[in-house]
Amino acid sequence: MTGTGAIFCLEASGLGCVRDDRSLFEDLSFRLSSGQVLLLEGRNGSGKTSLLRLLCGMRQPDAGEIRWDGEDIFGLGPDYHTHIAYVGHKDGVKHDLTAFENLKLARGLAAPNLDTSIEDALRQVELWGFDDVAARNLSAGQQRRLALARLLVTRANLWILDEPFTSLDSRGIAIVETLFSNHVAHGGMLAVTSHHQVQLGDAETIRIDLSS
Repeated sequence: MTGTGAIFCLEASGLGCVRDDRSLFEDLSFRLSSGQVLLLEGRNGSGKTSLLRLLCGMRQPDAGEIRWDGEDIFGLGPDYHTHIAYVGHKDGVKHDLTAFENLKLARGLAAPNLDTSIEDALRQVELWGFDDVAARNLSAGQQRRLALARLLVTRANLWILDEPFTSLDSRGIAIVETLFSNHVAHGGMLAVTSHHQVQLGDAETIRIDLSS
């Protein structure tokens, strides 16, 4: 988390998304502020991943707009991307690099979070001791925790997460839920899809069911 104390807002109005000539959702609106969680629910194919990709700015909506602090995210361009971090279905780790090297690379490609060292990030996801192990030799759950540890070493206000608990056992889920709770408690924001019941304590959660 950035720890700046700044208040941010992500707002969507009248969003529509079409894929393969089929409308996934239309006239979708919401407002997400610092310290809040956006939880996207719905059956497979309902548009959860597509919506996250819109929020990341990977594609433009077919209708409506998305604003960050009142400014269109596509107009902000790179200035918007400095505020967000995305972890999708795939872990995105570099298998030939060690766990430490993966986080060092992630830190070099984005604004670094100088409040959290790479060692501390690995400790938080219980991977210290595996720091010099090539990612290809980590288990699927360890690779997922390594992917999520990237969130800790970069300075992003909004974490956008697509099924973050994939491959995690009960201990891994508890570790990651703690990371998310701490991020939100310090004013961070989450936009997340998950088939797992997300436990984030008293965090204010906005739920959107795309199946309805």
